[in-house]
Amino acid sequence: MQADVKNPSLTKFQIWYMAMRPKTLPAAAAPVLVGISLALGDGVFRFTPALAALLGALLLQIGSNLANDVFDFKKGTDTAERKGPLRVTQAGLLKPRQVIAGMSVVFIVAALIGIYLIYVGGWPILIVGALAILSAIAYTGGPYPLGYNGLGDIFVFIFFGPIAVMGTYYVQSVGVTSVSWWASLPMGFLITAILVVNNLRDIDTDRKTGKRTLAVRYGQRFTQLQYLSLLILSYFVPVIMQFSEKISPWILLSLLSLPLALPLISEIFNGKGKTLNKTLAGTARLALVYAVLFSIGYLL
Repeated sequence: MQADVKNPSLTKFQIWYMAMRPKTLPAAAAPVLVGISLALGDGVFRFTPALAALLGALLLQIGSNLANDVFDFKKGTDTAERKGPLRVTQAGLLKPRQVIAGMSVVFIVAALIGIYLIYVGGWPILIVGALAILSAIAYTGGPYPLGYNGLGDIFVFIFFGPIAVMGTYYVQSVGVTSVSWWASLPMGFLITAILVVNNLRDIDTDRKTGKRTLAVRYGQRFTQLQYLSLLILSYFVPVIMQFSEKISPWILLSLLSLPLALPLISEIFNGKGKTLNKTLAGTARLALVYAVLFSIGYLL
């Protein structure tokens, strides 16, 4: 049932700002930052394609947030028991048609930026861009929503890992390297870890509404171990890169973010429900700090 929590003190701008969920944007920017740093380090950096890749990533994230807001509401997943941040459609602050219109505008602007990137990078960018928009919508929308059928984790890993990092590198250099592949893995792991926290937090309500995430399918302990494994893997990658790619020890600078990771691991095994909102924010912060340190290390 739609909740009536309209607040007359909220302006339209504040409501749309809330709908876009700006706190999720650093997670979208982090992989692009890594791709840009690789290009800088390899001497192939190009400002305009790099900026377009960043704007495109942010718009895709915003469009996905709006899609999740309206489609989760339509499917009855967002209820009064919701433990995550307020959703504007469920709260009655915006009508579904308004959110769908806003989502459409965001994806159209992203597509216009994509046209420039297609001009720069050719048909591979056309395919990747089309798949990115379709996946953002299909995550919670369409006849077979990915997030409702346990496929969200793999799609988040692919699009926030290899596609985001290697795609950003590609539009600057019109090519990819083995280093860009390795560098994409920890970003994919860490951004997927954000989703894992989200799914663990919502495991009870998702089970009630028929949303069959991996957390719902395999349970709390599996989800906690999945989170731990993703963080461990993200810290192994720089160590492997140092030897397999003969990169200097500076690449290990990303390990300085480990003190941020340890409390999160404790929280994931001891927290439940709304208390995991703190872990969610902390994991997003970890992904961004890791990306910054990794980027600095590669440049050094």
